[in-house]
Amino acid sequence: MHLDLIQSLSLCGDLATPNDDRAGSGARHAWVIDGATDLSPPGLLGAQGGAAWLAATADAAFAAAAADDLRATCAQVFAAVEARYTAQRQREPEGSWELPRASFAAVQLVGDLLEVAWAADCAVLHASGDAVAWCTPAPDRARESAQAAALGPGVGATKLRTPAVLADRRAARARLGQRVLGINADESARAMELTCVAVAPGDDLLLMSDGMAALIDAYAAYDAAGLVTAMRSRGLAALGGELRAIERSDAACTRYPRFKASDDATALWVRVGG
Repeated sequence: MHLDLIQSLSLCGDLATPNDDRAGSGARHAWVIDGATDLSPPGLLGAQGGAAWLAATADAAFAAAAADDLRATCAQVFAAVEARYTAQRQREPEGSWELPRASFAAVQLVGDLLEVAWAADCAVLHASGDAVAWCTPAPDRARESAQAAALGPGVGATKLRTPAVLADRRAARARLGQRVLGINADESARAMELTCVAVAPGDDLLLMSDGMAALIDAYAAYDAAGLVTAMRSRGLAALGGELRAIERSDAACTRYPRFKASDDATALWVRVGG
């Protein structure tokens, strides 16, 4: 079996800032990466922000990886990220909150099975005919929405620019025990979760950053099966347009409490081929 690319979509949350998401696919593996929003100006890694740097570095490493199973593929990616960070770091970080970090999800065909790996909140859906199931935990933004609401109505419209919001996000980022892709290979490997599912030719896989999964958990526009049906009938571009329309209708971030009016939103649709 192999993977065929059907469609991909990546929308930046703000046209004035870089897109910190990446996605890609090969004949046997596919991936999506969501760099965590920078909480300080660039400098740690030169002129490029840490989120975009990590997403681009991990994306290139996934594209170059060649291993027999997904655990080994991810190990190659984690090692490449650590080596590049060591080579390119310009100074000591101001705090642990400044260290680049990302969520990711990846899949790889291994024999007759699909291996799925992830850290943090990127998501993978598997659709076999009318049967749709999460390969990763179902998206759940309730905690983040509650945190945004606790900082006051419409906090997302400020785009993390107020001192109070920035301090809150830095403190949250610095908490111990968070499972993310970072700049330490061993820590990234320990953070990664892995499972496997049976797949067959014709099955569809949808890999998403949390910005796209917001259609399910934040905005309740779809459930998992409904999202797959819409994807198959209208395509990812239509779903991206619907996502942004929902967010524009609540630009003040009061109906849907969040930290940004629009997040980077990325989706990758691949199909299992025989």
